Amino acid sequence: MKEDYTDIQPLPSPLPIERGCGACAGGDCSTCGQAGTCLRGLTAGGWSRIERQLNVFDYRSDIPNNLDATDLVEVQFKNTRKGYYRNDNRLPLFKGDMVAVESSPGHDIGTVTLTGSLVTLAMSKAGVKNDADIKRIYRKARPADLEKYEEAKSREQSTMIGARQIAKELELQMKIGDVEYQGDGLKAIFYYISDQRVDFRKLIRVLADRFHIRVEMRQIGARQEAGRIGGFGPCGRELCCATWKKNFSSVSTSAARLQDLSTNPNKLAGQCAKLKCCLNFEADQYLEAQKRLPSREIALETAEATYYYFKADILSGQVSYSTDKRFAANIVTIPAQRALDIIRLNKEGEYPESLSTETIAVPNHPVDLVEQESLTRFDKQRKRKKNRKSSRSEDGGERRQRSGRGERPTAVKS
Repeated sequence: MKEDYTDIQPLPSPLPIERGCGACAGGDCSTCGQAGTCLRGLTAGGWSRIERQLNVFDYRSDIPNNLDATDLVEVQFKNTRKGYYRNDNRLPLFKGDMVAVESSPGHDIGTVTLTGSLVTLAMSKAGVKNDADIKRIYRKARPADLEKYEEAKSREQSTMIGARQIAKELELQMKIGDVEYQGDGLKAIFYYISDQRVDFRKLIRVLADRFHIRVEMRQIGARQEAGRIGGFGPCGRELCCATWKKNFSSVSTSAARLQDLSTNPNKLAGQCAKLKCCLNFEADQYLEAQKRLPSREIALETAEATYYYFKADILSGQVSYSTDKRFAANIVTIPAQRALDIIRLNKEGEYPESLSTETIAVPNHPVDLVEQESLTRFDKQRKRKKNRKSSRSEDGGERRQRSGRGERPTAVKS
């Protein structure tokens, strides 16, 4: 039977987005004149849609006259490319507006992602100087501008495939990862990846003749490519390079060893085939916590045995010791401070009765982890079931024989 899904209603949003500033609550806003549809206020002005990469929360959006603090506006283009422009015409711009900005040559189409006083902070963080060379915003995008913009975007995929074929024919050791057309379709940026220096002067001439555009080649790394493409990491969240991370620092395997992580390259590598950037996020905390742990080379002497370092939970400060150097035997887990106290007592010639201050029953034989996963651990239960079935069948046979001879069956205790 074919199921019908036409009557299924979409789930309500857990966080409904309220539009309008405080004056728009009554439906008539004298501030913006948009009758409750403006993007002012903390809810709509502060948050932007999650589909915008490198999203910024404008926590100053509800401050009065915040938009008049500066004429600078942050505009985002395809994927992670952003730019800063001057609003010389004093246009009423809000987050999410499509604008036409100055470019060389022609104009480009982008989306306003940040306005107000936070723009200057974003510029200083990105290393952009506030000088007279900043380009300006022409106007809000018109329907004709948006139509030409969509037409240019539709040509990006075919242009990228054609550019890859041309680069292969020219035998260039490079990979063209993405193509971004300008809003008016007069210029295109070709993002490429290469481990060596590439002479692409001939490639530029061929691309310009074939696609009739002005060509700009821009080299990016593997991490920048992953940020432009986007995706999800093994943690279940969107890639950091596609959502908030702009500056990429070098990552080494020492950060993984510091955190006692597996050195398996398949687990440590991200979607860019490089070491994950998140390995550096908690490296400083692990380095600071590891200073409070005892040395791995020092053995603990007690009256009953000698214990060797086995493993440690760095953040919780718990250290496990074993009576054998090669494998886990008689594992005892104690706090790091207790281990340091025993080391101090051993230096003074004293030996405590046990590692732990609590009395714990410790097995005298090594712990066999394989024994817990025995293949025959369910056989005894199966034999018991078979014995029960056979006993029940024998009891039933005896009852039938007695009833045939006219004898009264006796009750059987279960």
